[in-house]
Amino acid sequence: MDIVKVGMIGYGYWGPNLTRNFYELPSANLVAVADLNEERLKQAASKYPHVVVKHDYQELFDLGLDAVVVATPPATHYRIAKDCLEHNLHVLVEKPITLKSDDARKLIELADSKKLTLMVGHTFEYNSAVHALKKYMDSGELGEIYYLDTARLNLGLFQRDSNVLWDLAPHDISILLYLLGEKPISVSAQGTPCVFAGIHDVAYLNLTFPGNIPAYIHVSWLDPCKVRRITVVGSKKMAVYNDIENEQKIKIYDKGVDAPPAYTNGGFDEFQCSYHTGDITIPNIRFAEPLRQECQHFLECIVNGSKPLSSGREGLEVVKILETAQHSMLNGQTHEVITW
Repeated sequence: MDIVKVGMIGYGYWGPNLTRNFYELPSANLVAVADLNEERLKQAASKYPHVVVKHDYQELFDLGLDAVVVATPPATHYRIAKDCLEHNLHVLVEKPITLKSDDARKLIELADSKKLTLMVGHTFEYNSAVHALKKYMDSGELGEIYYLDTARLNLGLFQRDSNVLWDLAPHDISILLYLLGEKPISVSAQGTPCVFAGIHDVAYLNLTFPGNIPAYIHVSWLDPCKVRRITVVGSKKMAVYNDIENEQKIKIYDKGVDAPPAYTNGGFDEFQCSYHTGDITIPNIRFAEPLRQECQHFLECIVNGSKPLSSGREGLEVVKILETAQHSMLNGQTHEVITW
């Protein structure tokens, strides 16, 4: 299979970006787009006149497709992805893969039984800046990792059938799993529904990873500034990844503090820390559109039969963390052990 015939299900918020990429990739043949909204279908037909447009995604099953991309609201992911897998189609589904870990497991088992590719759209795992940050961490240049802190903030987009935890946190959770190469042991979360009752638009997650490494996630639909930042603090150096920056996305700070070698909890004269401040290094990172890399990876996995970087199992891990965090947030911010 040299050219993969692809159908797009959902042409809403993220669907047009996915459609553009599969239309432009030489190893894909974008055959059809399905969406319930008539105006969106008109937009798709206008931009891609040779592509078939359908209201009902099930009409795509008769078009001889090899794969589909599911970019519909999260509450529909399980039903649509399951239907497509049962029709022997490879599936790329947007994050989160499902809203229940049991549903994610069922999709994984179904895909495995049919030897089909099931991949989830954790786009930041295909970001060259995130890859560079992991290399710095793995190389030991930052030293022992003390903690990680992430912030993903903006004004909107509010959703009536979801909250900010399920909307924004999947990005940062998937990044943390990739950077640390470990699954967290426990999580606690707190959140606030400011605008609509029962819909949390601000949330804070505290994750504990093996080695007692803490990671903090702050997500918000209700912030005046758009923030996309990850800070990694090590014993030797610190790193900041700022996705808002056009070019200088990563900065490595030669900054740190060392405790007195013989501190015994005695007088003030013993509590004299040693601070160091050196250069700021800005690595030159070759930019490639992460979504393009993700789409190309999906096609390659189909052709080669290889496991995706963001497979269904990685999607399940993110959903399991979100489920546990949601339980904590709704039950007094309790510290919850994640059962794997």
